[in-house]
Amino acid sequence: MHELLAQMNNLFQSLGVQGLALNSFIESFFLVPPPDILLIAMDLAKPERALYYATICTIFSALGGVVGYLIGFWGGRPVFNFLFRNKHEQFDNVEKLYNKYGSIAVFLSAFTPIPYKIFTIASGILNMNFPQFLLASFVGRGLRFYLVSIVLMFFGEAIKQYIELVIIGVTLLIIIFFVVLYKKRHVIK
Repeated sequence: MHELLAQMNNLFQSLGVQGLALNSFIESFFLVPPPDILLIAMDLAKPERALYYATICTIFSALGGVVGYLIGFWGGRPVFNFLFRNKHEQFDNVEKLYNKYGSIAVFLSAFTPIPYKIFTIASGILNMNFPQFLLASFVGRGLRFYLVSIVLMFFGEAIKQYIELVIIGVTLLIIIFFVVLYKKRHVIK
């Protein structure tokens, strides 16, 4: 499986920007290497184009998320069970997150290393409000890819190995922000 993913990554890389767009699109609903790998390589090769690459990733990943949403919406749980065998427990956890947090769960999956594809398909299955889904997808994916590109523009190769830690750190800050905001709203009422 690892060799197959490496071959897919090589194929996407050989296609350049079109490969980045295709990788970003497909990864939102199917098992292919995350576009971050190709984005990082392209950002390091041409830092002056990093924001362009982040834009490509954001647009095509969110559009791929729409495909995932439609797969879930039209196919329901049987499609999810087929695509993600032995992941019933994960789906139950995703459903709990939706019931409690809605679009924030999609945002977090779009921004963090959590598998976004599971949430795109689950959003359709659970009939999430589509405009909220789309907004959470664009914002989450955009923040993720722009963060990666901006950090690499400024710090280059030296920070590459710590990119995932940077994303996790920013995620924690966002979660803390939402918790504080939530508590302030409930104290005021």
